[in-house]
Amino acid sequence: QVQVVESGGGSVLAGGSLRLSCVTSGITLSSAYMGWFRQAPEKEREGVAAISADGKTYYSASVKGRFTVSKDNDKNILYLQMNTLTPDDTAIYYCAARPPGGSWAPLGRTSYPYWGQGTQVTVSS
Repeated sequence: QVQVVESGGGSVLAGGSLRLSCVTSGITLSSAYMGWFRQAPEKEREGVAAISADGKTYYSASVKGRFTVSKDNDKNILYLQMNTLTPDDTAIYYCAARPPGGSWAPLGRTSYPYWGQGTQVTVSS
């Protein structure tokens, strides 16, 4: 059974940084596709970053240059380093996992069958 559990959210001032972690089980990161999504109040869930099995990364335009996705295959942990945060980054952040195989849209919600419960990130000005 695949499980993903996020942590690392919190409250930070604009311009600050946070690092989110996603501990996975039941899936091997070295062969999986992983993504980070976020959902702000009254907005749709959007993809912000993703990483392929071989380590290729993808970012949405709104976070490119500020966020960095990475993974530790040995520990089966996915990370999202978030720098230069703004109030617009306030949202619940979700980790998502996809086993190998099939067609993968890195920032597409429907590409991921497994989701965590989310971690709240609040950025104040």
